[in-house]
Amino acid sequence: MISQIFEPLFSQLWWVILLFIAIGVFNAFKPFLKGKIGELAVSTHVKLYLDKDYILLNDCTLPDEQNKTTQIDHILLSPYGIFVIETKNYTGWIFGGERQKTWTQKIYKKSYKFQNPLHQNYKHQKALEAVLGDIVDPALIHSVIVFMPDCEFKTQMPVNVFRGAGWTDYVKNFKDEMIPPLKLKRIQLRIEKEILEKSWKTNRQHVQNLKEQHAEKS
Repeated sequence: MISQIFEPLFSQLWWVILLFIAIGVFNAFKPFLKGKIGELAVSTHVKLYLDKDYILLNDCTLPDEQNKTTQIDHILLSPYGIFVIETKNYTGWIFGGERQKTWTQKIYKKSYKFQNPLHQNYKHQKALEAVLGDIVDPALIHSVIVFMPDCEFKTQMPVNVFRGAGWTDYVKNFKDEMIPPLKLKRIQLRIEKEILEKSWKTNRQHVQNLKEQHAEKS
């Protein structure tokens, strides 16, 4: 009797249930998708604005000195230096300074704090220096932060923080050949050897490491 009453209702509302499931799945993966969009944008910038002298390595998870992991969005190799690139796919107004521990994202009347990306990328630089310590002068490893064009900077930003494709002009300012071709190839092979396999297991381990680091700080 009860099934006869509710069966027509469920037959009419099945699509609503599927819609809520789809929304839940999308929200769960939204941060991941936003990050991937930002990384895809940087890859596109390299293809459009930089020549064949530049080699881009994407989504590099490396072991760090604490036997944990560091995830670098991009490593750009060139004869003129090595660039560690952190992408931020944020909207709204962005406030920040080089020495501030946290920066602020403001969307309408709401404000959100996030880690200073320069500090975040410094850790990435140190991990890469550890991997390349015996073959590359750390002075040749440079930090670059790339925000997507959807945001607007409301404070004066450091010289290596950019919106959109402007970061490629900064990279092209490094014109002196500092790394010979054979050595550059050696550097690429060293990094590719150390990069952990791209898999859900690697990503899960990295997220767990981040949670443990946050808990230790708390």
